[in-house]
Amino acid sequence: GCNPLAETGRSKLQNQRAVLNQQILRAVRMRAGAENLLRATNNNKVREQVLLELSFVNSDLQILKEELEGLNISVEVYQNTEETFSIPLVPLGLKETKEVDFTLPLKDFILEHYSEDSSEYEDEIADLMDLRQACRTPSRDEAGIEMLISYFLQLGYVENRFFPPTRHMGVLFTWYDSFTGVPVCQQNMLLEKASILFNIGALYTQIGTRCNRQTQAGLENAVDAFQRAAGVLSYLKETFTHTPSYDMSPAMLNVLVKMMLAQAQECVFEQIGLPGIRNEFFTLVKMTEEVAKVGEVYMLVNTAMNQEPVKENIPYSWSKLAQIKSDHYKALAHYFIATILCDHELQSGDDEDQQGKALSQLYDYMPEGLMVLTVLKDKVQRKQLGKAHLRKAIVYHEEALRVCGLCKKLRNIDVLQEVLTAAHKRSLLKYAQQETEDDFLSLIQAPDIVSKMEHKIETIAPQFSKVKVKDLFHRLGPLTVFSAKQRWTAPRTIRIYHKAGELGFSLKGGSPVQIYCLDPVCSAASLGLKEGDYIVSVGGADCKWLGVNEVLEKFKSMGEQPIEIEVIS
Repeated sequence: GCNPLAETGRSKLQNQRAVLNQQILRAVRMRAGAENLLRATNNNKVREQVLLELSFVNSDLQILKEELEGLNISVEVYQNTEETFSIPLVPLGLKETKEVDFTLPLKDFILEHYSEDSSEYEDEIADLMDLRQACRTPSRDEAGIEMLISYFLQLGYVENRFFPPTRHMGVLFTWYDSFTGVPVCQQNMLLEKASILFNIGALYTQIGTRCNRQTQAGLENAVDAFQRAAGVLSYLKETFTHTPSYDMSPAMLNVLVKMMLAQAQECVFEQIGLPGIRNEFFTLVKMTEEVAKVGEVYMLVNTAMNQEPVKENIPYSWSKLAQIKSDHYKALAHYFIATILCDHELQSGDDEDQQGKALSQLYDYMPEGLMVLTVLKDKVQRKQLGKAHLRKAIVYHEEALRVCGLCKKLRNIDVLQEVLTAAHKRSLLKYAQQETEDDFLSLIQAPDIVSKMEHKIETIAPQFSKVKVKDLFHRLGPLTVFSAKQRWTAPRTIRIYHKAGELGFSLKGGSPVQIYCLDPVCSAASLGLKEGDYIVSVGGADCKWLGVNEVLEKFKSMGEQPIEIEVIS
């Protein structure tokens, strides 16, 4: 993991998040105490005092929640350091957690359940705790992702080894909600695993926002990162359906997946326009279709963000930014189609059928009395429809600027204001360049534009199998046998006296091997050996991971001496 004391912008934000989480926890406890007192007392004077205190606590909570929202919209910290003229992308902040001490619960369980000397496993327990601690400050790159996945996979082993389904282990996991700051505590592994998955998705979003969007490679990496973030969050939604934290509820995750895919779509559009947009008929048709798609997906994101129960907990500024982006990209679509109509009159060498087909694909319907081919050929109709699209573009630009001005957090993002203002001025200039004497005839309403995309944006499912992880506690034996679900006796020592290589039993199975076809009258049976027993050591050497041939080799190496084995039932 990164140095938690490093004074980077991102670490400062995470530290502020941790402080806010503690303040919210105190306020929530105060509120719970006040509400309990309110229910318990009948004294009017006390009730008045408690109600007054409760109003203060609630207002404090609201202020703290707004501060947390401010951290969630601090997008500048996560962007690439290169000078860019692009609307910022939104990353997810990492969920914060409290430290967990596995030492005593795991050592007790090893001694009680596995009947082994727990002091021999102190290094493994320390490694597990070090890995968890490092996961609180992962580096913002593939190495950070790999570390989080390693811990997530390690948790699968730990859960099977130490967390029986019938009882709690006494290990309390605490994670703070990314949006409300409210802590959630559980004694099972589900919260821990779900929270690590959330942070894997969040880290992918931070990698995506960090990419240099002025290069093709940077935009490709950003698209990939947002698709992978969506894939992880989608996997989290499908796998952990009952997480008690708001930020990991199915409804919230559904919105976050939509938001990440929308940002990937936005980067695809930027990729297409990166070499420069030629003022050419078919190039502009393609740009119109692509940018209309971006506006459409952001409109769906904004709609999803304003549905209950998500509306209460999603940062208000995120919802407004989705609305702004929807309006901005719709305005660009109308600007591009207006440029097609105003700048590209049909020439004698042009293929009018091909142009007519391309233009007609941009519309579901045409305004009454207009036909695509007629518009292409008629200079007046062309200009009127072009100006109608410019008017609509200006309306969308003005709405985007208005919404941006209403949101204090977004108002402070300079580059957002600059991009919106520049686009608005460009549309106004284009409109001013058109002749104005026929404005009284311009009663045409610009129709909606049909979106289309060449590059389908989909989630990329997490590929956990690519990260190779070794079970830290593999010395306990094969997981199929030595798990928290299985129950067995403490190891018993059996001394086998054998004559002429006759043991009185056979061996079967993989590792560990089992006693098979036991002769009930042999010396080993009389000493307590049972059919189906597992051999865990031979001559004091551990053999939980050995197969039949390897155990028989050990027997042969003893020669004529009595063989001492340890078995469990």
